[in-house]
Amino acid sequence: MAKGLGDPTAERLGRLSFNPLRHIDPFGTLILPVLLSISGFAPFGYAKPVPIDPAYFSDYRKGMFLTGLAGPASNVLTAALAGGVFRLTGPILAGVGLGGLTLAYALALFVRISVLLAVFNMIPVPPLDGSRVLPLLLSARGMHYYRQFERYGILLVFLLLFIPAFRDVVFGVIFAVVDPVAAAFLGQSFLL
Repeated sequence: MAKGLGDPTAERLGRLSFNPLRHIDPFGTLILPVLLSISGFAPFGYAKPVPIDPAYFSDYRKGMFLTGLAGPASNVLTAALAGGVFRLTGPILAGVGLGGLTLAYALALFVRISVLLAVFNMIPVPPLDGSRVLPLLLSARGMHYYRQFERYGILLVFLLLFIPAFRDVVFGVIFAVVDPVAAAFLGQSFLL
């Protein structure tokens, strides 16, 4: 998205690549999944954020807004496409035995996880994508305070994930959005 808006930064740094090694973040891709597994959580991680330089955008607000929505929008598009495949094949797969049922369940789970990633990434806490969108809605004074808070964003993300009281509230809200959206894409909820 940023390249289409005039920003060559990611391309110049070799980050427009399908090579997964170019996107490894030592903590997010390697250490975090291990820590989560050891702690009894489902292992997940994240890739290195794709760098952008908004100075290249002809319209700063529009550029930040569109780059902030690009990741979650791709998750929603992926969920919609996978949901379409599920609608076409899920009932057939579920009727051909355990292997087919397992494949249908995996497809439904893929849809749900894609929607979850879209919603989670719209939380307006750096380094999540929502942190590029929220400042555009703030006054100059509000943006000033928000920018000072940015350096603590990753700490807040970890608090949201690891402290049960925060996690339960945040994920309660997230799943209130995820479940009906995923069910709408799947067309059926018997596998959720």
